[in-house]
Order: sequence, then C-alpha cells, then structure tokens
Amino acid sequence: QVQLVESGGGLVQPGGSLRLSCAASGLTFSSYAMSWYRQAPGKERALVARIPGAGGSTNYADSVKGRFTISRDNTKNTVYLQMNSLKPEDTAVYYCNAVRLVLGSTFNYWGQGTQVTVSS
Repeated sequence: QVQLVESGGGLVQPGGSLRLSCAASGLTFSSYAMSWYRQAPGKERALVARIPGAGGSTNYADSVKGRFTISRDNTKNTVYLQMNSLKPEDTAVYYCNAVRLVLGSTFNYWGQGTQVTVSS
C-alpha cells in the first residue's frame, strides 16, 4: 500500500531552519505531484508548496515565498521542504501529499504529519 512518512520536524527558535523529508513507497513516485500542507491549531489545512512529478516549476503560498524551498529526488522517492527564517506563525503540523490525475480519476495520499514548533 502507499505510505508517505514525514520526518524532520521539531522545535526551533525564530529565525532558525528545519528540513522536512517525506519518503514515499508503494507508488510510482515520479508520476505524482508532491506537496506540503500545514495545519495550525484552529485553522484549516493549507497548501505550503507543490512540485510536479518531474520536478521543475514549483508553487508556494505567499506567506512562505523566499523562505521555503520544495525539492524532490525521484531516485530516492523523497520530497523535501527546506524552511529558513522560520517565524512563530509557521508553527503547525506539516503534511506530505501525493496526487495524480489519471483519466479523470484522482489518486490522493497523505502522510501522518510532523509537528513544527517555532518558539523562543
């Protein structure tokens, strides 16, 4: 079955950096667009960044542009989120997402999430 396993979360001071990883298995990784979402307490889950299956053009939420970088290694079936200049408002559970559209059907998978806390 498909598994997405996030790692790399933790507690960091404002201005610090973290690198999240999401290791995928059970799917043809390069066929899936990969995304990072986050959900803060009391808020809806929101898109942070997205990268197509073959890499290339990426998309970011306005709140993280210039600070976060999404990348993927299709040889390792892994997607990354490099987070720099972290702010307290970046505190959330971060989720990895894999999505593929095939002949009108959507294949959509989620990881279990990893907590990121930005606090002094």
